[in-house]
Amino acid sequence: MALLRQEVDPSEVGLDAKALDRLDQHVAHYVDEGRLPGFLVAVSRGGRVAHLTTHGHRDVAAGLPVEADTLYRIYSMTKPVTSVAALILMEEGRLRLDDPVADHLPAFADQRVYAGGSGADLTTRPVEQPLLVRHLMTHTSGLTFAFYHCHPVDALYREAGLESAVLPGSDLAETVEAYARLPLQFEPGTQWNYSVSTNVLGRIIEVVSGQPLDAFVAERIFRPLGMPDAGFQVTDEQAARLAELYGDTDGGGIEPIAGLPLFGRPRFLSGSGGMVATAYDIHRFSELLRRRGELDGVRLLAPETVDLMTRNHLPGDADLRTFGCRPAHDEPGNDGVGFGLGVSVVVDPDRTQAPAGLGTYGWSGVATTTFWIDPQHDLSVQFLTQVRPRRSLKLYPDLKRLVHEAMLD
Repeated sequence: MALLRQEVDPSEVGLDAKALDRLDQHVAHYVDEGRLPGFLVAVSRGGRVAHLTTHGHRDVAAGLPVEADTLYRIYSMTKPVTSVAALILMEEGRLRLDDPVADHLPAFADQRVYAGGSGADLTTRPVEQPLLVRHLMTHTSGLTFAFYHCHPVDALYREAGLESAVLPGSDLAETVEAYARLPLQFEPGTQWNYSVSTNVLGRIIEVVSGQPLDAFVAERIFRPLGMPDAGFQVTDEQAARLAELYGDTDGGGIEPIAGLPLFGRPRFLSGSGGMVATAYDIHRFSELLRRRGELDGVRLLAPETVDLMTRNHLPGDADLRTFGCRPAHDEPGNDGVGFGLGVSVVVDPDRTQAPAGLGTYGWSGVATTTFWIDPQHDLSVQFLTQVRPRRSLKLYPDLKRLVHEAMLD
């Protein structure tokens, strides 16, 4: 079985073991207070795992501990994987960043954009420029999420039955066609708005490759990289290792909640958030990116392609707060952070909420999973648990600060 293991003593790679212990103790308080069921944290430098801790439970009621092979719903950490899949097709000449989306998905022809009003008085107009693949990958498409509750267009998503980003009972193709029937919130390329864009990208991958998204990703990414547990469903063999999913309660605790329908192949293959993976799988994927497209002699992408993916694509090195659609993205955590092709990118370390090297990139999932790679310090970090909070735990800034404090050079 593929397990992530500590490979070196922290001091061998310039990390302070006592500071890493403080990180563990800090997060363990969340478990002891009943705000997290358990967690795994791994810190690597130069690709070698120097710190690996598991604590608490993957299933509290059953008393099952978090273990190195625990399987997690990684939700939006699926997006960087889908982006790599698209970049593979681009290197093969089958897809381009500047392809109009309508060239691959005709339902997006004659796209309209919000002009004013709301409800029955909402008006639209034709877009001035076409929606492009690069707009999907940078979340500057004008698409949105139903849960924002801050714009007349996201209200249309709710009216269309897209509260959870999927049309009930539909597959990826049918759901993406539902997106296409709705107006864009703004002109493509003019704002940043985290959205259903990566589901549309996933559908383009299916059309261009001629394969279902899960099959393409398994064949072209998971198997070549040796990511044995990653996928869009949980097998009978894996089921006992899947962590329970929790939500927070009004009293400050947690309780089990329903998650993705993972047992049996899902009808809806979400390129935005449908994956499960173990810490080992995530480490392998992170290493592919850290090593600029190659791992253990297997090259999936050219170094220049990974560089393109992991640099800021917002205009003038804008960040997510200044270029982000307000009020949804007007928050301190977006200061100093731009966006690449499926990953966030630190553009101004002096303005970030927590310490980070210039060019640090990564992404997180709604069940409080995250990974980041700091090229400046050759550092890779992942944190895994399974809580979908209604309120921010303010955990990520603490994690980044404590990891930063552990660096001796």
